[in-house]
Amino acid sequence: MSRPVLTIIGLSLTILVSAVAVVQAKHKTREMAHQLQVERVERDKLSTEWAQLQLEESAWANPDRVAQVARRELGMVQPRQYVVLESQR
Repeated sequence: MSRPVLTIIGLSLTILVSAVAVVQAKHKTREMAHQLQVERVERDKLSTEWAQLQLEESAWANPDRVAQVARRELGMVQPRQYVVLESQR
């Protein structure tokens, strides 16, 4: 084979390999963009759930509610007379 024919074949193979690489890179980019979108949706869902759990925790930890549950379910009462002793350090 002559030198120009080998050059054309070599360049054609190079172009073909380059085209396949571009297609693979484009496909991988699209897959990763899709995965990123899926992860963002999951993050938003978890963020919403976290906010709801924090709100629920604040409702459960409300001092008035805790006192009410202590009286109703545990039968606890606040003493009528008590003295607070300060610690001696």
